[in-house]
Amino acid sequence: MGRAGLTIERLTEAGAELADEVGFENVTVAALARRFGVKDASLYSHLKNAADLRTRIAVVAVEEFAERVGTAVAGRAGRDSLVAFADAYRAFALERPGLYTATQLRIDPVPTPPPPAFLRTIELTYGMLRAYGLTEPDLTDAVRLLRSTFHGFSTLEANGGFTADRDVQASWERTVEALHVLLEHWPRAGTAVPTGAASPHRVT
Repeated sequence: MGRAGLTIERLTEAGAELADEVGFENVTVAALARRFGVKDASLYSHLKNAADLRTRIAVVAVEEFAERVGTAVAGRAGRDSLVAFADAYRAFALERPGLYTATQLRIDPVPTPPPPAFLRTIELTYGMLRAYGLTEPDLTDAVRLLRSTFHGFSTLEANGGFTADRDVQASWERTVEALHVLLEHWPRAGTAVPTGAASPHRVT
């Protein structure tokens, strides 16, 4: 395939597909050039370098993630919204592993203003949690809890980290249900932890 018809949009789309195939960390200008059957130099009229390519892929990744989550939670609230959000998150992580990794990329410097998809992702997450009556700083703490849980579970699952006989889907459903219960009974900032609730001698 010659260089005719190459555009930044086409290169970014191909880069996103390549990320799912070989891993986001392995996406390079050289690898992308081989995919199109052209020399590396042919792509530098569209891309500055590998970092530029990865940043563009990351933006596409966040856009797709935001679209999936937004569609899933539309018209839902409370537990239904949490379950829909969680399922959409996990599905994206498992179905598009390269793009999911790209969503974790720290873009520095962040464009001003940030791409709309970044803002939408934040709004969707915080909006879902506000339905539980959370305000700052509890809101941010809850966001970090959910992100850590979803990321950890999805990453372990993708890497074959769950080897017990227990069905993974069943564990996922119980995990999300437990998060719902916790969010409904969130310990507000400044609330003292009951004495004896976490004994240093207790196995947890």
